[in-house]
Amino acid sequence: MDRHVYPAEAVYREQMAASPDPHYHPPVIEDLKTEARKQGLWNLFLPHKTQWTDGLSNLDYAPLAEVTGHSIALAPEALNCAAPDTGNMELLTIYGTTEQKEQWLQPLLEGEIRSAFAMTEPAVASSDATNIECRIERRGEEYVINGRKWWTSGAANHRCKLLVLMGKTDPGGPRHLQQSMVLVPIDTPGVTVVRDLTVFGYNDREGHCEVLFEDVHVPVANLLGDEGGGFAMSQARLGPGRIHHCMRCIGMAERALELMCRRVRSRVAFGKTLAEQGVIQEWIADSRIEIEQARLLTLKAAWLMDTVGNKGARTEISAIKVAAPDVALRVVDRAIQAHGGGGVSGDFPLAAMYAGLRTLRLADGPDEVHRMQVARRELRRYEEATAQ
Repeated sequence: MDRHVYPAEAVYREQMAASPDPHYHPPVIEDLKTEARKQGLWNLFLPHKTQWTDGLSNLDYAPLAEVTGHSIALAPEALNCAAPDTGNMELLTIYGTTEQKEQWLQPLLEGEIRSAFAMTEPAVASSDATNIECRIERRGEEYVINGRKWWTSGAANHRCKLLVLMGKTDPGGPRHLQQSMVLVPIDTPGVTVVRDLTVFGYNDREGHCEVLFEDVHVPVANLLGDEGGGFAMSQARLGPGRIHHCMRCIGMAERALELMCRRVRSRVAFGKTLAEQGVIQEWIADSRIEIEQARLLTLKAAWLMDTVGNKGARTEISAIKVAAPDVALRVVDRAIQAHGGGGVSGDFPLAAMYAGLRTLRLADGPDEVHRMQVARRELRRYEEATAQ
């Protein structure tokens, strides 16, 4: 990070500014990827033994994800550990056929292509994944897909070749068995990237796209896993991903705290440095306390996932998904305030960090859903105790 990633941030900004294409793939990223592979820092998120790693546990990987969060635009992709590819690679590793792994997993693991995950829909409340309406109908040896997705992150990337799509194969079946996942090459006829959605006015390089599927035909062999297994697979995909997101949030909070401390030591107001002002010291102290709390809760969730499985860690996974982005947002907000007008400008990364973190309170399940899950499980303990 010190020798390669942080110095590359200015180069990245220059290369992006020089291109009229907001989805330009700057050469500096490929330089970083080459260096990371040379150092053996590649696909570190994988819990399975591969040619690159013996497999890291969630607890092993968590602090590494935090470090990459310090440079969110560069570090995750440089190590081939960026969402949504990580979750898609996990799905392909666990559920993919030999042919699917050869065609899609291997190029993703090599960092040669990118992918996107198409689940959320504009017409329904997708916080309840059983609401999705995209239709996947079997006709002979093909599936025909019709539907509209949005917030398909990564679909605007010129290197994106694969969409992992979730839709309904059996609308009349049991509620959690109606959904399936299919692999859709992005250049399949009938797939249209309608628009790229901005995030608080920011146009992310990866893109967050609205994608229309009109009579899209794919072979039945493109089914990922079993018919009716889509909902369960989506939950399995999101478990480790939430650990990754939360630890990167903490990394972003650490970067914001560092920027705040450097800023307040160098600025003078009302006859003394900002660092000597009582309210600033309170901000710094609260930020350190909250970061440590969020980190320990996230590490506990990672440890539980490794020891009792994702199902046994459901409460903690939901808890960190609420806590970590919330803490990071508070720290970034204080850092923005300490930077004054500079904090909301593009001269510092704080405004973009705030936009990304605020969005994360919706991604991978909104706060309200996770709080509901925590509360239900907490109440269930007392229902069981009363029954006994």
